[in-house]
Amino acid sequence: MGRKNKKGKLVNYENSIKKSNEISMVKLNSGLSLNQMQLLAYTIYSTQQDGETGFIKANFEKAFNLDEYRTEHANEDVKKLYGLGFSLVDLKNNSFDYLRVFQRISYSKGKFSFRWTDDMIPHILELKTYSLIDLTIASKFRSNFSWTLYEYLKAHYAHWHNELSKESLMKLFNVEDRITYQKSTGQFKRGVLDVAIKEINEYTELEIRYEEKKVGNKITGFVLHWSTGKKVSVATEKQLTLLREIHDEVEKNMFDYLSIKDVQLLNQARRYIVAIKEIDRRINKGLSSGEASEVIQKAKKIICNLKDCLKGMERNGILQFILTG
Repeated sequence: MGRKNKKGKLVNYENSIKKSNEISMVKLNSGLSLNQMQLLAYTIYSTQQDGETGFIKANFEKAFNLDEYRTEHANEDVKKLYGLGFSLVDLKNNSFDYLRVFQRISYSKGKFSFRWTDDMIPHILELKTYSLIDLTIASKFRSNFSWTLYEYLKAHYAHWHNELSKESLMKLFNVEDRITYQKSTGQFKRGVLDVAIKEINEYTELEIRYEEKKVGNKITGFVLHWSTGKKVSVATEKQLTLLREIHDEVEKNMFDYLSIKDVQLLNQARRYIVAIKEIDRRINKGLSSGEASEVIQKAKKIICNLKDCLKGMERNGILQFILTG
């Protein structure tokens, strides 16, 4: 039974990728920058969505809120990805296997194209056990350390705690050669571990903390403890489309609403417009499917009330005409 916390786990299945647990645990992301991790994730995403082995750079930039991702940046990142490989080693059973990830990656006029190796396909398509990474969540990370630790924890689902030596943890983050971190555990904590934990606790469904393991006064390792939130389905595209249509309808008729002469009706209309704009802000922050259903009912009622305000103005106009005519 997994440890639960009070967070709502808002999962956008349409914007998630699946990776075999073997891939998630073999440090495939080791040594990659945050942009390179994002690019690798998006190649998996495009393949799992519709089998496409290519995508438009602008869509990748939008997915991860990248302002300036130029061709030279793409070139450097692709060179790194093209060299990716991983190993499945089991020395206890006298076996090991070394595999490559990509056969080819190319880029031309704003479009990436790629070809997976045959060995990689089972780890992203023919999956029996896997970890699920929501790119909506991962796109909020500003540190590659956060992505690395998040994926590691997701691949160890139902463990909920794990003890790692300092050396093992440094290897996980690919900083084992940093002299500063070798000499100062405090620097390692501030520059790597605490950064990752802060972002994971802030942006994801997980809550994580750690205990220090010591021999005398020397920190020799860490025990990671984590818990997960309740799974909540994200609002469907159909629900979000309906809410956007209602918002656009109000925007389109804004002039009519704000031209109401009756002061009382005008004040009512203004309150309804503010309420619609607040709903739009909630959409941008993210809604669960259940929340979206409630908000849709509220938005529909607001539209009806705004129409009633216009009808009330018309009735007042007709009555005024009768009285003065």
